Amino acid sequence: MEYIYAALLLHKLGKEVSEHNLKSVVAASGEHADETKIKSLVASLKGVDIAKELENASLVSAAPAAHVGGHEKKEEKPKEEKHEAAAEGLSALFG
Repeated sequence: MEYIYAALLLHKLGKEVSEHNLKSVVAASGEHADETKIKSLVASLKGVDIAKELENASLVSAAPAAHVGGHEKKEEKPKEEKHEAAAEGLSALFG
């Protein structure tokens, strides 16, 4: 999980989420940086717009369930293949 936090910290600071930067952040925390996990994380995040994924995640968690007459109202969401592929990469990290 520390690798995810390191990636989010780098993103928040406007730094590139690269193997070198992730290794530096993890090492600065006093932990041993696992090269395999870092490479896997960087590969998983390649092509993912982290800001957009964080926005989508916060919108989903903030959206209350709509109730109509005591029954839940289901919202139909349009499926976008590109969005799903990006979300799969990010969700695999939190698996």
